[in-house]
Amino acid sequence: MSKKLVAYFSASGVTAKAAKTLAEAAGADLFEIRPEVPYSKADLNWNDKASRSSVEMNDRSSRPKLAAGDAKIADYDVIFLGFPIWWYVAPTIINTFLESYDFSGKTIILFATSGGSGFGKAVEGLKGSVSETAVIKEGKLLNGTPSVAELKNWVESF
Repeated sequence: MSKKLVAYFSASGVTAKAAKTLAEAAGADLFEIRPEVPYSKADLNWNDKASRSSVEMNDRSSRPKLAAGDAKIADYDVIFLGFPIWWYVAPTIINTFLESYDFSGKTIILFATSGGSGFGKAVEGLKGSVSETAVIKEGKLLNGTPSVAELKNWVESF
């Protein structure tokens, strides 16, 4: 049996809730990806082209700094990686996270929350941030409130 980790970034708490349910369903450890400078409500205003999130997402080379923490990626075989969908892709802090650790030989299964879009180009936008031996799979949108029982079936498919 492989050791699993649920790593997630949540700007407003929605993805955090989904990640906690997923970790319970998977029997996985939980790790929060936190920015060095937390996002404020104004930072997340996608209607404001000068907001922090808009500026970061318009510059795909943007890499927001992470808060201190050690995800101990080497200890895991499967990493469920969660985030809110921003502009049809993962927030650039997810690239920062992936580039901060060695994911060689790991399986990374994405999950996301979204106000209405699908994964878009999230997988494509993250592949360049890990070694070629890491496998990134588009997983599942965890909108609403999926139950532990519902997620157990999905988790067992990996």
